[in-house]
Amino acid sequence: MATRTRIFSFVFMMMSFTVLLGCCCSARIYKVGDSEGWTAKDDVYYAWAETDHKEFHVGDSLIFEYDPIINDVTQVSGSLEYELCDYSSPQAVYNTGHDIVTLTEPGFHYFITSNQTQCVLGQKLDVLVIHDPSRPVPPPPPSKILPVGKTYKVGDSEGWKVYDSDFYNKWSEGKQYQVGDTLLFEYANEVNYVYEIIGDLEFITCDPTSPVAVHKTGHDLVRLTEPGVHYFITSQSGYCEAGLKLRVVVGPLAKAVSNPNFPKKMDLSAMERLNNWLQTFKSHH
Repeated sequence: MATRTRIFSFVFMMMSFTVLLGCCCSARIYKVGDSEGWTAKDDVYYAWAETDHKEFHVGDSLIFEYDPIINDVTQVSGSLEYELCDYSSPQAVYNTGHDIVTLTEPGFHYFITSNQTQCVLGQKLDVLVIHDPSRPVPPPPPSKILPVGKTYKVGDSEGWKVYDSDFYNKWSEGKQYQVGDTLLFEYANEVNYVYEIIGDLEFITCDPTSPVAVHKTGHDLVRLTEPGVHYFITSQSGYCEAGLKLRVVVGPLAKAVSNPNFPKKMDLSAMERLNNWLQTFKSHH
């Protein structure tokens, strides 16, 4: 009897373990290209995605491994950009050489390299992601609640169109940008899209190949959500080199200053009691 009880307990434990394993480890991780990694090979990624009838689900992750000196992973929004290897308006850019991209939404996802020669040779991947209701969906990243700050119209009345090497530098001088402030870029010419880039070298050389964000409405409101140096250039390298670029230094959120030693306002009754005591003290002496 005791032996049978132990067997049942063991079976129940294994079943529970299997259920927990299925619930907690349902998301899969795929290394793109397997041993080949992320490199230029004709049709290799189409074949890789079809091998073993891979099914990509919301919550799964892709690992891209490559040499970051010559490559990156650029996620684009549509099949046209994918087919034409057009990286000018990316959804996201990854460039660590070991990028883990979690698939958080159902639908087609398109990945290319911004090295256009290698993209044309076949270094691009599209995957269809489906949502399985039985599998948990990863929660969206928490949004930051920022105060409403000042709005600066870039270039004031001139807007975003001046080709002068020092115009935007002088315009920005003396301004104190804080997290929560907003920059307004206004322009009419469609070639003057605003590219937000990440480094001083890219800013100096007007390199638009790895933008953090691309704005192209002609009335772009850019919220400054992080402290540090922010760089903006135009999409046209010739105009950028002529001076259509902006660098701003953003300070952290201002903290309320309090002085714990500041004396509190004394209520009237306390003052009256003090005066009464002083009068009594004087009368005694």
